[in-house]
Amino acid sequence: MGTNVIYIVEDEEKIANILFDYLNKDGFEPHIILDGTHAAERIIQDKPNLVILDLMLSGKSGFDICSEVRQVSNVPIIMLTARIDEKDRILGLNIGADDYVCKPFLPGEVVARVEAILRRVNGVKHEEVSSKRFLSYQNVTLDTESLSCLVDGSKVDLTPIEFRLLQVMMQRPKRVYSRDSLMDICYLDDRIINDRTIDSHMRNLRKKIKNFSSLDDDLIHTVYGVGYKVE
Repeated sequence: MGTNVIYIVEDEEKIANILFDYLNKDGFEPHIILDGTHAAERIIQDKPNLVILDLMLSGKSGFDICSEVRQVSNVPIIMLTARIDEKDRILGLNIGADDYVCKPFLPGEVVARVEAILRRVNGVKHEEVSSKRFLSYQNVTLDTESLSCLVDGSKVDLTPIEFRLLQVMMQRPKRVYSRDSLMDICYLDDRIINDRTIDSHMRNLRKKIKNFSSLDDDLIHTVYGVGYKVE
């Protein structure tokens, strides 16, 4: 397996260099982009394994870059920002970010989150996730090797977390998964994730499927006070 390429999109050169050094020391291949203007194009063209994306960039905001990238790519994205408003964090997750780190931060913590996300992308808890390559239910089909999703034959781009959530629920239709169990399955590290994070991912997932589905009913159902199920 080749070295994981990490793009650091950060216009504060000191912070970018610190992250570069820590990632490089940990065996990754980091690259720095100091301006947001053409960052989305480079990410889409070069296809790194993961992106660390600052929110407040010169040239183009991290929100805009994330939104553009998500139209064509499922590359994992960690948002990096000095803004601590929960609305910003939820907005970042809603447009496709996989994680959110607030400044100031410990560089080692960011590296740990990079490692955790790449573990989730490359493998999940075997006791929780089916080894079948293809999972189908109603008009949705998942290919767990290529991480692709088809709804009524049309490809739907999902983030790694969205794919994992759908994969887990589709392997056991009608089973109700609590938010806690979904967090345990999809977030393998020990960081604290609240219910709103899972809810945000579910809203995005439901919307993406609905945009391509010929069926009137939603595939994903909320079981109030408990969690979610596919039915």
